[in-house]
Amino acid sequence: RDPPFSKLDLISCRNLLIYMGPELQRKLIPLFHYALNPYGFLFLGTSETVGEFTTRFDMVDRKTKLYRRRDDGIALVPALPRFVSADVLDRVGARPTGKRPRDTGAMLRELTERVLLQHVATVGALISDRGDIAYLHGRTGRYLEPAPGEPATNILKMAREGLKHPLTAALRQAAARNEAVQHRGLRVRTNGGFTTVDLTVRPVTVSPSEPIQTALFLVILEEPPLVEELGAGAPQAAAVDAGAANGAPEVDAQIGMLRRELQAKEESLQTTNQELETANEELKSSNEEMQSVNEELQSTNEELETSKEELQSLNEELFTVNGELQGKVADLSQANNDMNNLMAGTGVGTVFVDHRLNIKRFTPTATQIINLIGTDVGRPVGHIVSNLVGYGRLVEDVQAVLDTLVPKEVEVETKAGAWFLMRIRPYRTLANVIEGVVITFTEVTEMKRAQALLQESEGLRRLAIVVRDAHDAIMVVDLEGNILAWNPGAERIYGWREAEALAMNVRDLVAEGQRDGALAAIRRQSRSEALEAYRVERLAKDGRIITVSLIASQLVDAQGKAYAVATTERETNLKGAV
Repeated sequence: RDPPFSKLDLISCRNLLIYMGPELQRKLIPLFHYALNPYGFLFLGTSETVGEFTTRFDMVDRKTKLYRRRDDGIALVPALPRFVSADVLDRVGARPTGKRPRDTGAMLRELTERVLLQHVATVGALISDRGDIAYLHGRTGRYLEPAPGEPATNILKMAREGLKHPLTAALRQAAARNEAVQHRGLRVRTNGGFTTVDLTVRPVTVSPSEPIQTALFLVILEEPPLVEELGAGAPQAAAVDAGAANGAPEVDAQIGMLRRELQAKEESLQTTNQELETANEELKSSNEEMQSVNEELQSTNEELETSKEELQSLNEELFTVNGELQGKVADLSQANNDMNNLMAGTGVGTVFVDHRLNIKRFTPTATQIINLIGTDVGRPVGHIVSNLVGYGRLVEDVQAVLDTLVPKEVEVETKAGAWFLMRIRPYRTLANVIEGVVITFTEVTEMKRAQALLQESEGLRRLAIVVRDAHDAIMVVDLEGNILAWNPGAERIYGWREAEALAMNVRDLVAEGQRDGALAAIRRQSRSEALEAYRVERLAKDGRIITVSLIASQLVDAQGKAYAVATTERETNLKGAV
């Protein structure tokens, strides 16, 4: 149903023939040969061969089983009727064959007939140096018959009894000497008897213009003339028995034929002996080569054994090195884990920057100061947005440290109000090579608060000294009139010690009828930042009435709300002088 292509340059049939039987393979190989162009390639599987068709293909690569079709002008005719139907064959036969200068079959036929006409032969065959028949001329059935089994196209397999051995020897001699070889008077068994025939094997000269690359030989079979047989036997018959008048010619002819046959046998035997000697010499040479190859293989085997031992030793060394490497990897992994936990546990934000100002690594604490994520590794540090307030010289300071190798320290503040001490130091390797910088952020928020408190405390201390050494009475009163502070000047003027005054109310410092007015005055003073000096009367501890000049100012908290009133009171004389 699907006829094969022809005129192919390559046929690839790999690992398929091994699933087919020998009979089917013998059908497919001629089909491949027929479909390939001269010198076309046949590509088989590594376990497949062309079988008995080795004379039709040349081995190109034995390992890969690549064959090339021989260009001997002889194409194996595939058994197409077993594969395709008759109508398909008609269509294939009617298909144009392309441009060809000459038909190979017609050329071989013309060549055979031309040579036969030159030598006046009646029966002949054009064969290759291996005996493959290219063309038959005349009635060859008397000397050739098909061999049992598969159809054969080799003349050596088809030769009848009495012709096979002389033909084989003559073909070998003609191929070796490149000259014509003759055997006369051969007795060939035919149907019902023997036939005398003369055999000639002649090399065929092919002109360079004809596309035939293999050596061809012409096999000529012709019957000897009867007169020649009788003439050759008559003198011998006369020498044997001169008185035999009637039976002598027939006996002499028989004797001559036997002698010629014996001579042919002797020549064939001699040729066979020579071939046997040549084969023995070749076998001897092959044996020596095999011994040499065996010695080389033995030497190679010893080298392989040595290499095996070396590989085993190397494998043990590699195993040891691998164990040490695994131990080093485990130690490195442990050290890496310890370092990560150490850097994360210290709470110090650290950023490693290479000499090109690209981020190499950072600790989790650093993400609170600079907006860093895992994918920022490899990015320039200048591309990262920081949470610092009032500081934008990070890139310049890093570059300055790289240029001068002088560490730099800067106190920076984040948007959340936290303070950090930023240190920029060169990154040195064990070989003392600078490969970047290390930026560390140490939180100093508590230290900054302590400094602020210290400054505030210092200010309060100085203020306390002023209050303590002041000649005037200074006191602090809350909005309910309770005394919160009492300086030595107040103790000198009014007579109450500080411990006693802190348990008193400002109403206790005025006469009985003026107490409500004193508390109202305190509340009015809390609503004003400062009041001008005015005179009031105070009640001393000993009952005396003391006139003082009073200046009051309000005290406010962080929210700006007044919570107390501070007063400065100075004793006046009777004339009102302050």
